[in-house]
Amino acid sequence: MTLLEIAAVLLAGVGAGMINAVVGSGTLITFPTLLALGVPPVTANMSNSLGLVPGSIAGAFGYRRELIGQRDRLLRLLAFSSAGGVAGAVLLLVLPPGAFEAVVPVLILLGIVLVVLQPRLSRAVAARAERRGEPRRDETGGPSAIERSWWVPIAVLATGVYGGYFGAAQGVLLMGVLGIGVTDALQRLNGVKNVLVAVVNAIAGLVFVIVAELGLFGAEARVDWLLVLLIALGAVCGGLLGAAVGRKLPPLALRAVIVTVGLVAVVTLVA
Repeated sequence: MTLLEIAAVLLAGVGAGMINAVVGSGTLITFPTLLALGVPPVTANMSNSLGLVPGSIAGAFGYRRELIGQRDRLLRLLAFSSAGGVAGAVLLLVLPPGAFEAVVPVLILLGIVLVVLQPRLSRAVAARAERRGEPRRDETGGPSAIERSWWVPIAVLATGVYGGYFGAAQGVLLMGVLGIGVTDALQRLNGVKNVLVAVVNAIAGLVFVIVAELGLFGAEARVDWLLVLLIALGAVCGGLLGAAVGRKLPPLALRAVIVTVGLVAVVTLVA
């Protein structure tokens, strides 16, 4: 790689780390950059997933104060995200490259709609729970009645599958699901989102490394470790910067950023 190409990947990593910490969709910066440099799509996707893991961890660390008191919630949701990440990584390796092209924009649009309607939907669900005599939050610090809804873990699992397969706007989808299904402040849910995304990327990356080392899917399924290193370095810096900025955004502004990034993601994928 030339110095200019190295700089381009590093800067793309910084941008992706910042966006991932605030909302998600950093893949829409790094993945096209790798393709523009001539990296094969499968190698680009695998290397990108691995490279963004440290940045996601940095973003989650930046939100550590918002994660206080959410240990049980994280453990419950991580089980479903992890299973989804494995399934998504396997699908990337066995399905045709264009299998999800028609579905991905629809999923992102769904996430945007959920984020926009989240306050109204949350109030409606909470009101129904209260009419049934169900508490909004367990006195012992456990999950709220809303959080026990059967669809929340399933939706988190499905989002993990999508994240393991490609991952662009995974954060938008998660924020839509968590915002409606979990009773808590948006910034605290953003911290949860960062942890879930980091774990999905890490698990998918582990699957990719195992596959590459064993040569199970041929030469196309390989990891470019130089690209992983460059993206990781940039993403860590971007993740810390993004967390510092994102934590200061009020709920309305954070929701506006999520919607904007999601719309850009749809336009980028459809164009």
